[in-house]
Amino acid sequence: MALDETARATRARIERLTLILIGVLTILRVVALFVTPLELYPDEAQYWLWSRHLDFGYFSKPPVIAWLIWATTGIGGDAEAWLRIGSPLLNAATALIIARIATRLYGNERGGTWVGAAAAAIFILMPGVQLSSVLITTDTPLLFFLALMIWACVSLPHASPRVRIWVAAGMGAALGMAFLSKYAAIYALASLAVHLFLSREARRAWTPAMAVAFFAALLVVFAPNMIWNYQHHFSTLEHTAANANWKSGKLFNPMELIQFVGSQFGVFGPMPFAVLGGGALLLAVRKRLAAADITLLCFALPPLATVAAQAFVSRANANWAAAAYVAGSVLVAAWLLRWDARRWLIGGLVLQGALAFLFLTWVIAPRTADAMGMGNAFKRARGWDQTVQAIIDRSREEQALHGGLTAVALDDRFLYNVAAYYGRDYFGTPAAPPLKMWVHEIAPRNQAEAEAPLDAGLGRRVLIASLEGTYRGKIQQDFATTSDLQIVRVRLDRKRSRRTDLFIAQDFRPVPRDPVTGLPPDTPWKDPGK
Repeated sequence: MALDETARATRARIERLTLILIGVLTILRVVALFVTPLELYPDEAQYWLWSRHLDFGYFSKPPVIAWLIWATTGIGGDAEAWLRIGSPLLNAATALIIARIATRLYGNERGGTWVGAAAAAIFILMPGVQLSSVLITTDTPLLFFLALMIWACVSLPHASPRVRIWVAAGMGAALGMAFLSKYAAIYALASLAVHLFLSREARRAWTPAMAVAFFAALLVVFAPNMIWNYQHHFSTLEHTAANANWKSGKLFNPMELIQFVGSQFGVFGPMPFAVLGGGALLLAVRKRLAAADITLLCFALPPLATVAAQAFVSRANANWAAAAYVAGSVLVAAWLLRWDARRWLIGGLVLQGALAFLFLTWVIAPRTADAMGMGNAFKRARGWDQTVQAIIDRSREEQALHGGLTAVALDDRFLYNVAAYYGRDYFGTPAAPPLKMWVHEIAPRNQAEAEAPLDAGLGRRVLIASLEGTYRGKIQQDFATTSDLQIVRVRLDRKRSRRTDLFIAQDFRPVPRDPVTGLPPDTPWKDPGK
């Protein structure tokens, strides 16, 4: 009896330490959001724009990211910090759920008293989570809902028969919300199928009624997005498929595969990714995988294997396999404690803690990143407010002195998104012309082009803002006349600047786009500097 009380007291102390670690890190990350001079990334500005008009789907993403921003900005306003604050809070909640998953699966093993704390620490200090805690991204809610689903999955065999049907329904609802966060949730559905195929114990835990409850809850939650996609010609699904880039003509790229695998050391962390890959291979060869190991590998390996194959066939972004690291964090913690490799565990966490401190330093004082040669990593979060202000100043000048404007048109979705955010107090007011997109191809390639295309009615006298002057020659083909060029340069750091070309274009008459390529005809190349 005394031993049980001692064990409970020890477990309670470890849980308090876990809460303190997660709480302190989360507070530091929230503080960093409120003091950083870094501006929004253009994709974050796009998500904010979506949040102004809630829906069950958007051109390139499911809706949860917009719902989350709507909720947080509804509390604190539209400042960058309130737009992003949901990320560190959700990451903290995910880490706590991961601790519960680890304790449920490995708490009775040797060293299992610490497994929940170790798994939570591995996750909360993961470099990818460090980055996502100061941005608002779709991966953050995805990992939160995946963690909830895995927690329900591993709790299922321990639930009473009466409760299991509700746990199964909760699993389905959590997976549905994961799908509404990012379509990478499809990996979890594949993982469940693989787990049921491999594990007799898992199959025994399910009944037909539970399966019905699971799929009914999944369908109820996810169906509104599928209906939205049907009503919008499956634009989100088409965008997701286009990201795979299988039509590029350059397929099967071993270097892309090598780069993707290498990038995972930076996403999950050097020690955790090495242990995850090496441990899975070693234990599989020796046939020493425990039932809990198999359960978690079923959730960790499909995302990694699928995205690695995608990288080999075409290309893959480093974060596309992030869904693997909810289960991966638990596996790495359990294996290192099982192997009595606590020095490796502590060393890996100290390294990632140091990286977390360094990264927060860069976020709070970006000049330290410049001094260390890392300024390029933050270039997309700088200079947008100044660029947009230059566009607004030119627009006001034209409105006051030169007969007004019928529109302000941009040629890049990044520029459109940040103009909508940083120009929110100007565009949309009665004094301002409408903000529009010049559509490059025969059909829209993003939501800005789909919802705010420049047309002949608003194309009589337009202020064009061309990011880096990339499409200036093609834009000029679509108008009867264009004015002289004004070049705006915004300094990003000591080495880099961003250029925006401003000019007036009149009488919008778009030339026909090629029906095969969708592109406007080629124009002779012009030096954007002239």
